[in-house]
Amino acid sequence: MTNSSASERGTYLRSIIIIGILYFIFGFVTWLNGTLIPFLKLACELSNLQAYLVTFAFYISYLVMAPPSSWVLHKTGFKNGMALGLFIMALGSLVFIPASLTREYGLFLTGLFIQGSGLALLQTAANPYVTIIGPRESAARRIAIMGICNKVAGTLGPIVLGAIILKGAEEAKVKIAAATAVAKDQLLDNLARGVINPYIVMAVILVLLAIMIVFSGLPQIDTDQEEPDATARHSVKKHWYAFPHLILGFIALFFYVGVEVMAGDTIGLYGTYMGISLDYSKYFTSLTLISMVIGYIVGIITIPTYIKQHTALSISAILGIIFTLIALFTQGFVSVAFIALLGFANAMVWPSIWPLALAGLGKFTKAGSALLVMGIAGGAVIPLAYAKLGEVVGSQQAYWIMVPLYMFILFYGWMGHKIKN
Repeated sequence: MTNSSASERGTYLRSIIIIGILYFIFGFVTWLNGTLIPFLKLACELSNLQAYLVTFAFYISYLVMAPPSSWVLHKTGFKNGMALGLFIMALGSLVFIPASLTREYGLFLTGLFIQGSGLALLQTAANPYVTIIGPRESAARRIAIMGICNKVAGTLGPIVLGAIILKGAEEAKVKIAAATAVAKDQLLDNLARGVINPYIVMAVILVLLAIMIVFSGLPQIDTDQEEPDATARHSVKKHWYAFPHLILGFIALFFYVGVEVMAGDTIGLYGTYMGISLDYSKYFTSLTLISMVIGYIVGIITIPTYIKQHTALSISAILGIIFTLIALFTQGFVSVAFIALLGFANAMVWPSIWPLALAGLGKFTKAGSALLVMGIAGGAVIPLAYAKLGEVVGSQQAYWIMVPLYMFILFYGWMGHKIKN
């Protein structure tokens, strides 16, 4: 091995480690929502529909902030854009302090929106970065490795936060229900203030990571001068919206994030709907994420050695349909378990859609990435639609909403990604 190739390999591995740390942060912050939903439902005395505004406020920020994120990245580059995203997330974490002290639900939602805005910038930079930093045919494998970092953090997050802010939650519910008005307010105030210290710690860690990114040796990658591939050139594409496989990929990603968030963030309240104590159901989000980690490991082993990225996407969608149907026609822990198993089905959807949708975009890669990040807004819209439907048909039957979404993802894996002109 020459000195040059050894240096390049060292730079590549260092970059993968740094991006892996960022994906760990993505997962830790994002999947805290599964714990915050039952916590805020109790602390702020919310209905189920109101409680799911947690996911709406967090994920709608991707729709709002992804387009300006693309502009910011053109000005800052990938590395500085990632650092800026971390600073914005720290600011959102600090908003939880006045929100907790006043028990004002709108302030909690504001903090979540700011956190999501930082993540929108961070993901607009990091997702294409990990896609193009190595060979495209192994991009799904690299994203799967990032996914393990993401979901390991996502598994730990609800466990850690749940143990802190929902300790003795079932007993607290009983006390709150039986308390007089003044005593009830005191109990709820004490409960709400439980999130202050965890979010102060989170803000400090995010600032330190931002500083680390700024002074890291993470290489800059410039896609602005790249031309689209031969398939794109012969049709003289001048805009990102001239790529049908990108538009279809955006729709598939929108649907996917919706079903992923439903599997992770609705499972806690679904467990209580099935009669399971909150002392147990507060950890169910972690079960979904553990099953996702297993799915990522399977993907790393099989892609691209045994199956192609688009085949993995199709298989994932088929499993999603099967597991959803089983959850719909069973009861209790069995039904909850198959909602958790959707994590396994979902694991390779995100890693497969990104390289398929960004293939051949060249200088349109940043704009295409911003569009795909906007698709994360599916996590805002679809769980809210599920909650509204659940008020009419019940929380279990509302999961029917997932079946047609998985069917579209299946279409994209089967033929949608091939539509280039």
